[in-house]
Amino acid sequence: MQEIDARRLRAELGDRYAVVDVVPTTGSTNADLRAAAAEDAEDRTVLIAEEQTAGVGRRARSWSSPKGAGIYLSVLLRPREVTFAELGSLALVAGLAVLDLTDRLGVPAVLKWPNDVLAGPDRAKCAGILAEAVSSEELAVVLGIGLNVRPPREPVKPGPGGLPPTSLAEQGASSTDRTELAAILLTAFAERERRWRTAGGSLARSGLLPEYRERCATIGQDVKIIMPNGSALHGTAVDVDTAGQLLLTTADGQRRTVFAGDVVHLRPQVADD
Repeated sequence: MQEIDARRLRAELGDRYAVVDVVPTTGSTNADLRAAAAEDAEDRTVLIAEEQTAGVGRRARSWSSPKGAGIYLSVLLRPREVTFAELGSLALVAGLAVLDLTDRLGVPAVLKWPNDVLAGPDRAKCAGILAEAVSSEELAVVLGIGLNVRPPREPVKPGPGGLPPTSLAEQGASSTDRTELAAILLTAFAERERRWRTAGGSLARSGLLPEYRERCATIGQDVKIIMPNGSALHGTAVDVDTAGQLLLTTADGQRRTVFAGDVVHLRPQVADD
């Protein structure tokens, strides 16, 4: 199986990123860049691994990262123009960049708040996103994306809410050249992150919020949200606000703002024929 060509990738990305490295294997690209941030690694440093042995998603869940089957990347960002309170919207920006890629490949896909990309008519999970603030002398965040390009050799268990996994190849992507895909994805993310950063981390001022609302399948859904403390919240997801938080109307008519949690769509929608 052809590996990601680091030299070709750097040439295609040009000066969009300060550093672009590809390694054969690592525990977690996010963990590696968190450590690098403490050692003053540059803004817009990218690390891609052919394989992760300890890949993680939200709430420390494992993310299957078999060799050659996907794109497992992290980007270290030092957005001085953005306040800490605005960092939470970065994962939504990355979700739109993944959709830029799926659109190019002819794969129908939508976003599930806050960090999943669902693909195909059955809306199975194709990608996950994790943004982590880093403790360092200046504001820093590591943004990780795990994208399934080809189906893994071994079966993967469904994620939270019973979402089955899928891959770009299974959904008829026009290309599965992982170097090409990584270049498209990172180019799209660089453009969208630049808009987000210039707007001080505001989805509204950057013009990204209307796009996110249009592509977010969670809006309009009856949902169950598993909160970080383990409690459950039920209601209808009615919107996403300018900070990227989910707005929920509960059964008794109360409006709630959800900062974080695992969302389960209670009446999963499928794509139109």
